Amino acid sequence: MSSPILNLDEVQLRGLDASDGPSPDVPPGYDVRWGEIASRIGARKLGYNLTVVAPGKRNCPFHSHRSEEEMFFVLEGRGELRMGEDRYPLRQGDLVACPPGGPETAHQIINTGDTELRYLAVSTMAEVEVCEYPDSGKFGAFAGGEARFRHIGRATDARDYWEGE
Repeated sequence: MSSPILNLDEVQLRGLDASDGPSPDVPPGYDVRWGEIASRIGARKLGYNLTVVAPGKRNCPFHSHRSEEEMFFVLEGRGELRMGEDRYPLRQGDLVACPPGGPETAHQIINTGDTELRYLAVSTMAEVEVCEYPDSGKFGAFAGGEARFRHIGRATDARDYWEGE
């Protein structure tokens, strides 16, 4: 078994570094860097990662979870939490709760400072999850395990249950 202890200075970041320039997969305004922690310390029901965001950027689209709950702990930097229709300033030492729900719990962290924003992200790990993206009108349906499923679409493309049967 691996050690149940990991120091943050041992977490290796992956993803797109802002210095890599634009990516065809990641739109401007985003900085997608994180370091996976949970599996390295033996976690089973919670996911943990270190997230790093460059000044003026955000890590992910504004979204809500129907199953998973998230918690963020700001380690360094300043930012802004966008949650539902509200915005809140963030600074080192702040804790943020993002419970499951609909548009009222949609959230996004934006780095509004002039240095990197670093935060610890902790979440429950639901086997099946639905995320909604209010800004774009999309949803994502995800299922893990051996038969992985991932679909991102729009509710306007709904079909009748019996269509094509």
